[in-house]
Amino acid sequence: MKAGIVGLPNVGKSTLFNCLSNAKAQSANFPFCTIEPNIGVVNVPDQRLEKLEKLVNPERVVPATVEIVDIAGLVKGASKGEGLGNQFLGNIRETDAILHVLRCFDNDNIVHVDGSVNPIRDKETIDMELQLKDLESVDKKLEKVKRAAKTGNKEAQKEEAVLNAVKQGLESGTSVRAIQISEEDRAEFVRPMQLITDKPVMYVCNVDEGSAVNGNAYVEKVKEAVANENAEVIFLAVGTEADITELETYEERQMFLEDLGLTEPGSAKLIRGAYKLLDLETYFTAGVKEVRAWTIPVGATAPQAAGVIHTDFEKGFIRAEVISYDDYIKYGSESKVKEAGRMRVEGKEYIVKDGDIMHFRFNV
Repeated sequence: MKAGIVGLPNVGKSTLFNCLSNAKAQSANFPFCTIEPNIGVVNVPDQRLEKLEKLVNPERVVPATVEIVDIAGLVKGASKGEGLGNQFLGNIRETDAILHVLRCFDNDNIVHVDGSVNPIRDKETIDMELQLKDLESVDKKLEKVKRAAKTGNKEAQKEEAVLNAVKQGLESGTSVRAIQISEEDRAEFVRPMQLITDKPVMYVCNVDEGSAVNGNAYVEKVKEAVANENAEVIFLAVGTEADITELETYEERQMFLEDLGLTEPGSAKLIRGAYKLLDLETYFTAGVKEVRAWTIPVGATAPQAAGVIHTDFEKGFIRAEVISYDDYIKYGSESKVKEAGRMRVEGKEYIVKDGDIMHFRFNV
């Protein structure tokens, strides 16, 4: 599962990517400095993992990860191939969620591609390019569906009605995720098209250092503008985050954060937000060899969760021994949880809960 960072040139995308990932994207004060999409595999910060480590004292700890893709800056006309439009739009299509970076700071030394700072205009510029590309896809699909609908095919007629509603929404400047369609129709007719503006989105407001704790007027305007989109808005000072990552030790980084009035880097909040945006959650395995966070989609069953470790675990699944995270912390060890009668045995139908500590029994 991948989240793609998008935005206009010079809004701080590559600098943000560098903060999030150990892969160093080119970061420069001019458009199109990131030609190929850079991919970084980023650890998901999780305090639960740290607490389990203290209790179990394992040989190693393996956190959950999420893939972040840095996509080059879009410009007006991208949907028609302007700039590096087609390539960028293709790269966005391959991601599962969008992190849309908006410039919410004033700085005369950093050129804005449209000459002035206006995050709402910037958002609309990118939205329009993505909507135009989706409109192209919907029109192509409609051509085929209309032919089938004319023959009296009831399913095709239903699909035609849904696609016409999507087309009207896009033509009026509404992203697919905000168009009113029943969940059933969306699942059947819209999701399989993988439309760009149907992907979940998080707006990342890049603010100045002085606004790192409370945001600013630009951030409030963004929140108002996206209120109908069911999208999360976060703000962080990307330049300051970059300075923090340059510091050698954890202690130095913590001191820097405390001076700013922050308890953790904004990038940590963003990574967790991206993980949630991708509809992912975590379960743990905990033993002396390793304590490990495993990534599963929300709603995964116990056998599906076992399959993340190895396909044989899913095929030969017998049962799962499950301890809730809270119980593990309360009693302090697996043996004490068992003594207290708080370990559960779950079968194939069990839906894994975020934070479950699991041990699988299987037979191959």
